Amino acid sequence: MSSISKTGLQDLAKQGALSPQEALLKVKTSSKELLIGIPKELDINENRVVLTPEAVSILVNNGHQLYIETGAGEFSKFSDKDYSDAGAHIAYSAKEVFEADIILKVDPPTHEEIQYFKPGKTLISALQMAKLSPEYIHALNAKKITAVGFELIQDKVGGMPVVRAMSEIAGSTVMLIAAEYLNSVNNGKGIILGGITGVPPTKVVILGSGTVAEFAARTALGLGAEIKIFDKHIYKLRRFKYAIGHQAYTSTIDNTFILSEAISRADVVIGAMRAEDGISPCVVTEEMVAMMKPNSVIIDVSIDQGGCFETSEMTTHSNPIFKKYDVIHYCVPNISSRVARTATTAFSHIFTPFILQIGKSGGIDEMIFANKWFMKGVYAYKGSLTNEHIAKKFNMKYKDMSLLTAAARL
Repeated sequence: MSSISKTGLQDLAKQGALSPQEALLKVKTSSKELLIGIPKELDINENRVVLTPEAVSILVNNGHQLYIETGAGEFSKFSDKDYSDAGAHIAYSAKEVFEADIILKVDPPTHEEIQYFKPGKTLISALQMAKLSPEYIHALNAKKITAVGFELIQDKVGGMPVVRAMSEIAGSTVMLIAAEYLNSVNNGKGIILGGITGVPPTKVVILGSGTVAEFAARTALGLGAEIKIFDKHIYKLRRFKYAIGHQAYTSTIDNTFILSEAISRADVVIGAMRAEDGISPCVVTEEMVAMMKPNSVIIDVSIDQGGCFETSEMTTHSNPIFKKYDVIHYCVPNISSRVARTATTAFSHIFTPFILQIGKSGGIDEMIFANKWFMKGVYAYKGSLTNEHIAKKFNMKYKDMSLLTAAARL
């Protein structure tokens, strides 16, 4: 290249440098700083908390504020100092916590706690259909609270992450509970849960073929027990056998003779039927229970949704069992609370990404409008009941959530 052409290129470069240059416009973000409150649970049998200190640290580092009532993590073995070191503000009254924009808790709030809410704020908690009342819904709507139920929240692929996580814990735990009440120390049958050489294995019947049943079956098989699984749908039983990777006896519940005979021979019966329209089907009659062997064990995991056994009555961690027809009944609704630290960690893995996404979306309304899978968790919205199953249960009026969000966009 000649010296003349080099000089010409240099001159052009200088002119370009001196000329006004295009600049990228700053992209507007819709991120919103969230004020999140975590009160201490009032139920003496509820040991879980929604977020671990590690999760709090992540949220604080993303610009959110968290107020946690003193002692909230005590039974999950997380101290106030753990949360304070993670960046949370420790509140010494529930009223202070309930001034937050979003309240995260495990149990539904009591009527007294609902009065602490500021109008138009958001609640994310369990719903607990078995204990639900019209008065609770009316109290939420009077405050125009947007309420999201753990059991109703879906993920992007249609799964129910909270239900799945707590079901995995419950399924793994129920066989350990059964082992406790089969042993002689607790006046049980005095048998081992499983089997050893030369001794017939323990007989376990599992009602349902969902997540609880899957994890209960894995645990029982690992201990050497003999299992039988019953469900209403044959396709679910096929999927169940594939999931556990083991040849196990399966049958539909419609054959009441086979079901009755299996229950009469069982040492342990696990009730884990999936709720239909918010209520679990009651498939074991009082007569069937009366035919069971003395000191056999019933664990009704579905008790929070109504229960699978006609003889079931809700119990607590402090008084977990009762006997009827000489059969031990364990009907505690929040089994995962027995292993509170594990359950809290599972909650954190689910809710931390949700909260981050709510913040990035610009708030709870924007999150609901933009994500139909999250919208399905909303059962009350700014003064209106939005869940059809609850409306049918209490003969109440409800509004379709998709129509409300469409109207809000106009």
